[in-house]
Amino acid sequence: MLPDGPLTIERKEGKAPSTVIYSLSGPLTLRNMFEFQAELRHAAAAPLTIFDITSVPYMDSAGMGLVMNHYVHCQSKGGKLIVAGANNRVLDLFKVTHVDTVLPLKSTLDEAEAGA
Repeated sequence: MLPDGPLTIERKEGKAPSTVIYSLSGPLTLRNMFEFQAELRHAAAAPLTIFDITSVPYMDSAGMGLVMNHYVHCQSKGGKLIVAGANNRVLDLFKVTHVDTVLPLKSTLDEAEAGA
């Protein structure tokens, strides 16, 4: 298991003004997800939210739960969540838990913005 390092979060506007992108860097785990969780709770709902996890080397079940909870939140507000840039390790977690059959996944941020 990878050590729990810090998780950095950058929130920015996408190519379309109704798109919010969260670029994450570092492992998304129980030990470091609470700042991100708090930011999501206080953010206004957007028509499209993208989690760019290209720089997330590892995600545990708590991190996956955060992603899925926000997916449900977006759905309940009439919005959409797309996850972009998952590496093979994170994709394996999504496949084993069948999250990949529910959560929209794109290989790159550009694909996520284009495929919305």
